[in-house]
Amino acid sequence: QALELGVPTMQPGEISFFLAACPYAYGRPGREPDVPPEAPLLFEVTLLEVRDGPDRQPLPPAARLRLGSQRRERGNFHFARGDFVAALRSYRLALHALDGPATPPGPEEEEELQEQRVKCLNNCAAAELKLGRAEEALAACEAALRISPDNGRALLRGGQLLAEQGRDAEAALVLRRALELDPASKVIHAELSRLAKRQSPPSST
Repeated sequence: QALELGVPTMQPGEISFFLAACPYAYGRPGREPDVPPEAPLLFEVTLLEVRDGPDRQPLPPAARLRLGSQRRERGNFHFARGDFVAALRSYRLALHALDGPATPPGPEEEEELQEQRVKCLNNCAAAELKLGRAEEALAACEAALRISPDNGRALLRGGQLLAEQGRDAEAALVLRRALELDPASKVIHAELSRLAKRQSPPSST
């Protein structure tokens, strides 16, 4: 994150030193084996040249997949250290790379691109939830399900979010579909049971 903030302030040919406190470096966990936990870092950076981002030009499918995967993994790193804003930004950049202009993919490449999109959208939903934005999280789940209607992760989280909003009938439909795909899931059974109890009238005494 220190480099993300610092490098845009530089000019080509400039040499800069950035002293980064641990939240702007590798955070509390550090990075084994060379960066201890909560370590500040000093970066020496030489800016050789400035180029347009690669996703402004048509990319072959393999390059889109590689760029999307790198950005998603970066988001996972931020997510693991609790920086959910940075994680969400990385996941959105990953989606931008996967959806950017490109040469036409073959059937297998298109399938892999779709799988990567669904992973990014599910990760966006998780980050939005951590930021307390349930509506945005549900929108990400719904986007994932438009691509992959049988994605269990999106079905479960989407059903839970619908239930939290009091949209019980919609939640039950989504969760029943999730249960069809994963009949042994205790979590889905528990969610449906909770819905059933909420919908059943109280017994008279």
